[in-house]
Amino acid sequence: MIKAVRLTLALAALAAPAALVAGCGGVPGNAVATVDGNAIEKSAYDHWINVAAKSSGQGAAASVPKPPDYTECIAQKRKTTPKPAKGQPKVTDDQLKKQCEQQYQQLRDQVLQLLISFQWLEGEAKAQGITVTDDEVKKSFDQQKKQSFPKDADYQKFLKNSGQSEADILLQVKADLLANKIRDKVVKGKDKVSDAQIQDFYNKNKARFAQPERRDLNVVLTKSKAKADAALRELKKGKAWKAVAKKYSIDEASKAQGGKLPAQAKGTLEKQLDAAVFSAKKNQIKGPVKTQFGFYVFEVTKVTKATQQSLEQAKETIRQTLQSQNQQKALEAFSKDYSERWKKKTDCREGYVIQQCKQGPKATPTPTAGAPGAAPTATPGQ
Repeated sequence: MIKAVRLTLALAALAAPAALVAGCGGVPGNAVATVDGNAIEKSAYDHWINVAAKSSGQGAAASVPKPPDYTECIAQKRKTTPKPAKGQPKVTDDQLKKQCEQQYQQLRDQVLQLLISFQWLEGEAKAQGITVTDDEVKKSFDQQKKQSFPKDADYQKFLKNSGQSEADILLQVKADLLANKIRDKVVKGKDKVSDAQIQDFYNKNKARFAQPERRDLNVVLTKSKAKADAALRELKKGKAWKAVAKKYSIDEASKAQGGKLPAQAKGTLEKQLDAAVFSAKKNQIKGPVKTQFGFYVFEVTKVTKATQQSLEQAKETIRQTLQSQNQQKALEAFSKDYSERWKKKTDCREGYVIQQCKQGPKATPTPTAGAPGAAPTATPGQ
């Protein structure tokens, strides 16, 4: 999306020419990785890691920590590190270097993940015969630009501060459109749900379409039985619940409402109180009821009977639930297969290895970033 607070790094893969890996394979000298033989060039990586640094919240002047010595980064952090309190040790250069190293690794991993994931999207779209036209890209770009930047001056300022060009933004839009089309193809036809499936879901989940009996109450909660008895006597003499609750109740919530406790569902109150409330008749003052919280005096003021939605009433809700479940299952299955297939085709240079590389660690159970079943783009910073 084109938003002043959202930047997508995945597009550098298109900005740089794709070079085929020749001979025995591997990553060519001018690249950080290859995906299915197409190189992600070091120049593209350098461009987008600078964009990521500017988006890290440190302003347009933010720079990328430079390994392996991180000399400039350490010097900058030294300037901004507060002096230690009296008696506390000074922050060492080694500690600052560790911070710089972690900062660089976060930026590096983020950029590589997105550069690789866009190559995956591009390759998957090509394999499935999915395309996005220039007109589609321009239309989406114009809509998003108008929404995010009503004034062109704000858009130009965004480009300057982020280090991006309009071509970079157009490539981001294309990535989003490709991912959406892949998703649409994956879930196509998965919205078909039979009446038998709806019936089966209803039979197994009737409780989800039921409302238990609910009762409106007036209550007074006291610490001792003696005070509960005193409150009960005053109520039976006709004194108002509001006055009695104010005088005796230790339950601040109901006390603030004049003793009222509305819409209490059966089975949700403390055990002894629940039994007493749902066996009591309307408009009769009852108590004291001993509970772990104290002694209750109560009156049922309104009874709302339990209800059960019929199959016909619940049908559309169930249909939508099953459609959503079917689509999610399809996306999860596709995402797993997609990540496994494209990881095998992704070769990364030493020093640039992340989870999406075939040399990288095994995938976690969560969907891989960039997969059409997950999210093809990301937000490196504000």
